[in-house]
Amino acid sequence: MSFISKRLKSFSYAFRGIGTMFSAGGNAFVHAFATVCVVAAGLIFHLSKFEWIAVVFAIGIVLAAETFNTAIEELADKVSPEYDQAIGKVKDMAAGAVLWCAIAAAIVGLIVFVPHIVS
Repeated sequence: MSFISKRLKSFSYAFRGIGTMFSAGGNAFVHAFATVCVVAAGLIFHLSKFEWIAVVFAIGIVLAAETFNTAIEELADKVSPEYDQAIGKVKDMAAGAVLWCAIAAAIVGLIVFVPHIVS
């Protein structure tokens, strides 16, 4: 298998992982819905290039955090199907990381969109 075909194959695994994140349920659909709403608002308010950069980074960070969280939850459930306090702490911390990212994204959203809404 050539270098290029190996790289292309790795992309297929990554896209499969994104699909798995959405099929696992959880908050992925909430984040996807929020993404659609934010992009629509950005188009309506004609965001500047730098505003789009901030918004895209915020969206990407939240979706990446949600993907890591889902991966950790899936692995933890496979390793320990019964409740385990230590596993529970790890899952809570992963969920907390998503929350931190979502809070930061919301702050970015306020910084970017409030001036457009007010004017």
